[in-house]
Amino acid sequence: MKYAFIGGIPASGKSYLADKVAKAIGAIHVDVDLWREGVKNDPPLKQWADFFWNKNEEKYWRVTSCEKHWENVKRQSGVLWPKIAGKIAAIVKSQKPAIFEGVNILPHLAKDLGFPGIFLLGESFQVIFKRNKRDPRWGQTEKLQRKESEIFYKCEGPIYQKEARKYGFKTFRSPIEAEKELLRLMRCVMSKKKISLPDKIINISEEIVMNIVK
Repeated sequence: MKYAFIGGIPASGKSYLADKVAKAIGAIHVDVDLWREGVKNDPPLKQWADFFWNKNEEKYWRVTSCEKHWENVKRQSGVLWPKIAGKIAAIVKSQKPAIFEGVNILPHLAKDLGFPGIFLLGESFQVIFKRNKRDPRWGQTEKLQRKESEIFYKCEGPIYQKEARKYGFKTFRSPIEAEKELLRLMRCVMSKKKISLPDKIINISEEIVMNIVK
């Protein structure tokens, strides 16, 4: 398979995993969330591209339930999906092996991509919080970053898991197991690049683990 995707909660390691595996097998790493910037000149899409950042975050978390928040995530992704899917299709048409990743790849949307993928749920709340403080997704205070991390791990995570299973996708907390599955999905590319699977799994896995514990 020349293509695979990684979805899942923010700060779960999607970009890191996609980048390392893509480099190892000679594929390109595509962060689809970056494409949100490209739709900001389109007024109907701009409000959804900036949906969360246009909110008062403290008030948003105070009045928004987990269920309502997930509906907002789905609405944002649904509105942006035609643009995202079109760009993915263009890369697939180019025949260049690629790994796509981003929070806007939701299970019910990914089922129509025509290639497999995985979803990351995060190793633990502590790991998600540490990453979110290091690279804030929204909040600029530690209090808000902690709240975001709780929502990512305790609210979004279980929903991703339920939805992914519904559409036949595997979910992972362990970055090592996620990497093994991603390499398996991309096995056709690895075969062409003559990569030794066991050695590559060990080498990349060790690097991921070391990055996490730093």
